[in-house]
Amino acid sequence: MFTGIIECLGSIKAIEKEENNVHFFVESTISDALKIDQSVAHNGVCLTVVAIDESSHKVTAIQETLIKSSLGGLQVGDVINLERCTVAGGRLDGHIVQGHVDQTATCVEIEDQGGSTLLTFAYDPSLNNITVEKGSITVDGISLTVVNSQNDRFSVAIIPYTKEHTNFRNIAVGKTVNLEFDIIGKYVSKIMSLRD
Repeated sequence: MFTGIIECLGSIKAIEKEENNVHFFVESTISDALKIDQSVAHNGVCLTVVAIDESSHKVTAIQETLIKSSLGGLQVGDVINLERCTVAGGRLDGHIVQGHVDQTATCVEIEDQGGSTLLTFAYDPSLNNITVEKGSITVDGISLTVVNSQNDRFSVAIIPYTKEHTNFRNIAVGKTVNLEFDIIGKYVSKIMSLRD
């Protein structure tokens, strides 16, 4: 389990394809502290550490992960958000995040609000994922609060610290991001759909 509070940024050092899998070599300040088999969220995607080499670590994404997330579009040099799993008994500073991406979205608008930045993301509503006003959403692994919730889009307002310390420093209109919708909302939505 994760909280959506980004621990540090990583840089894609190398990418290798092996059949339908893709291996990512990530350089970061936490790589040398990781362990083999450890779960780490990469732009919100929970991946298992399979190798460590000084200041970098290796993870593997299978085809299902590449289809559901934006990881398949990563290139060498790209900056990604990293978070290690939550320690039992630790503070839940964000919200309950599983590291299971539900779908991707596209940044469609960026608005400077004089001290904060409003980002709007559009997504395919046919997958029946929903947001609610002031509810939680995970965007590229970042725990955020939804504003302007609509059927196929939502906005989030971020403070300068979040922009500086996450991959949102490079956000631009047209960028694809990973979404993990609130787990409680997903269960409620599923239960309600079974009652129809």
